[in-house]
Amino acid sequence: MTRSFIGRNPSILVFLLILAVFTIAITFMSEAFGAGLVSTSFVKTLGKTLCLALVAVAMDLIWGYAGILSLGHFAFFGLGGYMIGMWLMYERTKEIVVSSMASAAIPPTEQEVVDGIGTQIFGVVGSSEFPPIWFFADSLFLQLALVVAVPGLLALVFGWLAFRSRVTGVYLSILTQAMTLALSLYLFQNDSGLRGNNGLSGLQNLPGVTASQDFVSMWFFWASALALGLGYVFSAWIVSGKFGSVIRGIRDNEARVRFLGYSVEGYKLFLFTVTAMIAGIAGALYYPQAGIINPAEIAPIASIYLAVWVAIGGRGRLYGAVIGAVFVSLVSTYFTGGQAPDINLGFYTIQWVDWWTILLGLSFVFVTLFAPKGIGGLFDLITDRRHPDRHGADLGPDKGSLQEKEARE
Repeated sequence: MTRSFIGRNPSILVFLLILAVFTIAITFMSEAFGAGLVSTSFVKTLGKTLCLALVAVAMDLIWGYAGILSLGHFAFFGLGGYMIGMWLMYERTKEIVVSSMASAAIPPTEQEVVDGIGTQIFGVVGSSEFPPIWFFADSLFLQLALVVAVPGLLALVFGWLAFRSRVTGVYLSILTQAMTLALSLYLFQNDSGLRGNNGLSGLQNLPGVTASQDFVSMWFFWASALALGLGYVFSAWIVSGKFGSVIRGIRDNEARVRFLGYSVEGYKLFLFTVTAMIAGIAGALYYPQAGIINPAEIAPIASIYLAVWVAIGGRGRLYGAVIGAVFVSLVSTYFTGGQAPDINLGFYTIQWVDWWTILLGLSFVFVTLFAPKGIGGLFDLITDRRHPDRHGADLGPDKGSLQEKEARE
């Protein structure tokens, strides 16, 4: 008898239950709806952490399950942020310009309003004209579509060129890193159309919304939790069944899967594109909570951090990616936010703001050498998980994801 999708993946219900309880608890402890035990700034931190967990799930799909170490997924994350940031900045600036022109003796024309918006946005880079990429900036619907379309199109073109040439392993990782670096360097230029190093700012202010940041932060927190939940279920669905078995086969022995007649390049391209879209959605939810986005946010080092999160959490396990992103993100906030006390050794004072990156690197090396299954591997001890006697890595996030015949052996 064939079990249902949830029956084959019981960890999904556990994850969704934990996420729901966490979301409800934060809601009742927030300043907007509850006792005020959790500050608005920390609600934003938690909301951003959930977005990072979502992009980590995307990274785990492409790296943990397909074996493709992409160092470019934070570029897709940033592009999603830029797409929604353009609409937010345009509409917020429009409100300011219209308000300032309201007292004029002669009502301003539509073109004068547009010129005023352009001057306000691009005056910082010595321009007042809208670049062509801002053509749809006044449409929320189209910019939301671009949140997934732009990262998806970039991933589709890049992936098609790379996979059809059968570039694999470290060479593919270098190419994705080069793509990220090229995009970052381009966005640093003032003539990129996105204000260069200044980036897009004031994204935390929703146009037409008069509610305080206490409520706005909770709205984004709920949206981030919903996106993470849906993204987790969708990802678990992808790695379960025939498609999941094929991509794990590609990870373990690409040549054999190709010999069996499967289109290896097609599977890789599909997963690379889909995960880029997921990353774009995560970025579109992250940067309005951060309030600003600039090219430094999508530098290659950010994608390396993303890989470290997944490795520490335990790649090849969707919940491991979430655990790694949440754990490292919150610990990073503690150490880099000046909350961790300095350690005076007498001859030298350890300031964690400067030493956090080194600590993170050492943690990555430790996990790689001594705990390759990451934090998520601890659940194997709790659940007494049994593995089939086979070569390669785990087939999925829980027992239900194993191929049935192998799971019984």
